Amino acid sequence: MADVFEIAPGRLQLGPTIGVIDIGSNSVRLVVYEALTRSPTPIFNEKALCGLGRNVLTSGRLADDAVARALASIRRFRALCRQLRVGELHVLATAAVRDAKNGSDFIAACEEICGVPLRLLSGREEAHFAALGVVSGMHNPTGIVGDLGGGSLELVGLKNGRIGEGVTLPLGGLALQDTSGHSIKKAERIAAKLVGKVELLKKGKGQTFFAVGGTWRSLAKLHMAQRGYPLNVMHGYALSGKEIADFCYLVSRQPTDSIARIDVVAESRRPLLAYGALVLEAVVRAARVDQVVISVLGVREGLLYSLLDDEERAQDPLIAAARELCLLRSRSPRHGEELIAWTDRFMEVAHLEETPEERRLRHAACLLADIGWRAHPDYRGEQSLNIIAHANFVGVDHPGRAYIALASFYRHEGLMDEFMSPRIRELVGVRLLDRARILGAAMRVAYLVSAAMPGALPRAPLTVEERRLVLPLAGDLAGLAGERLANRLRTLGRLVGRDSELRAIP
Repeated sequence: MADVFEIAPGRLQLGPTIGVIDIGSNSVRLVVYEALTRSPTPIFNEKALCGLGRNVLTSGRLADDAVARALASIRRFRALCRQLRVGELHVLATAAVRDAKNGSDFIAACEEICGVPLRLLSGREEAHFAALGVVSGMHNPTGIVGDLGGGSLELVGLKNGRIGEGVTLPLGGLALQDTSGHSIKKAERIAAKLVGKVELLKKGKGQTFFAVGGTWRSLAKLHMAQRGYPLNVMHGYALSGKEIADFCYLVSRQPTDSIARIDVVAESRRPLLAYGALVLEAVVRAARVDQVVISVLGVREGLLYSLLDDEERAQDPLIAAARELCLLRSRSPRHGEELIAWTDRFMEVAHLEETPEERRLRHAACLLADIGWRAHPDYRGEQSLNIIAHANFVGVDHPGRAYIALASFYRHEGLMDEFMSPRIRELVGVRLLDRARILGAAMRVAYLVSAAMPGALPRAPLTVEERRLVLPLAGDLAGLAGERLANRLRTLGRLVGRDSELRAIP
C-alpha cells in the first residue's frame, strides 16, 4: 500500500526532478521542477533575501553576515533537495559572487554543501540565459530582454527567438544603492548615463521590452493592484512604454510607504523598488519601446531550456503545457486530440478565417476543454475558467489566456454571460470574444456526440451543404440524435450564419 501513496497520480512521470539553486546578488532561491520538459512545472519554490551584493562594488567583498545567511539558506536548500528526491541539481551564481574578491571562498563553501560544482555565470552568460528564459516562455519573441538583479542589469536583443549580443551594466538595485550612496537623485543620474551609452537601446524604438527580475515583477504587481486588473497572473502582463515609464517616475520619486497599494509588495522588496523603477524608466525612455511585457521566466528557465534537445525546444510551450494538463485532468487525452482535428475541419468548412496565433489558441482550448469534469455540474464552467485563467502556462499573452478560459466556460455553461464576471471579458477584443463563443458552442455539440470518449468525433465530421451546417451520425452513432443535440447544433449554426441539420443515417 505504501507504493500507492508514493507515486502521486497528480504528477507526471516524465523523468527525474530537477532543481536549481540560484545565488543572486539580492536573493538565493531554490526551485525544483517536476521534470525537464518544454514547459517545466515547479513543484517547490523558496527564496531567502540574503543581500550578497550589498556594498560589493565599493568594498570589493561579500559581507560576512550576508555570506552566513546565504550559506545557511543553501544548507537548508540542499536538505530540501534530498527531501524532494531531486534527481539533478544545478547551482548558479551571478554578479555579486563574480565581482567579489572573496567570491572563490564562497564558491568553495557552496560546493562543499551542495556536492555539485557551482557554475559562476559571466555577464555575457547571464544575459544569454535570461534571454533563453524569455524564449522558453514567450511565443516567437522579438525585442529586447532586460534582467534586473541585485548586482547587475543584463540587456540582450531577440529576433524571432534568436539571441543577439548582450551587455551587462552595474545597475542592479543593491549595486545602484551602493554606488549612489543611497541617493535616488544620484542613482537616477548614474542610470541615465550608463543606459544612454548602450547601442542596443538606441535601436529599440517600436520594439517590445521583456522585463525579467523580482524587483520589476514587484513593480508590475503594484501597477496591477492600482488599476484593479482582472487577472492576477504576472507572466505576460503588458503595458505601453509610456504608461510604465510614467508609473516608474512616480514610484521612484515619492516615499515608498506613501504609494497606494504598496501593501501588495513584500516588505523585503520595498527598499529597492525605487531603484528598480528608475532603471526601468531610464531603459524605456532611452529605447522608446512600444510596450513592456513581464516575464517570470529568466536565467533558471533559460538554463533548463538549454538542456533540451532541438526537437523539444521546437515544441510550442503552450500546447505542451495544455497536453500535460489534459493528460492529468481530462477523461480522455486522446479525445482532446480528436477535438482539435474535429474543430480544424469545422473552421475549414464554415470558412472561418483565423490567424496562426488564433489557431494555436484554439488547439490549446480543445486540449483543456474537459479538465473541469470532476467539479459539481453547476460549477464546471466557473472552475474551468479559473483554472485556465490562472494556470502556470507560458507561451500565451493575457488576451489569449482569457480566450481559452472563456471558450471552456461557454462549453460548460452555454452562451449566457450572466454567470461570469464581466472583468475577464475586458481582456479580449470583440473578435476573440466572438471566436470563444463559437468554439464553446462547437464543443457543446462535440461532447454530446462523444461523451468525452475517443472514437466518435472522427466519424461525425461537421459539413456544410447549401449553406446548411450538417452533422451526420451514421451507423451505431445514429442513436445519438436527439432534440438536445439538435438544439446545440442550431445554436452553433446561428453563430456562423447558417441553418443546421442533424442527419441520422441508420
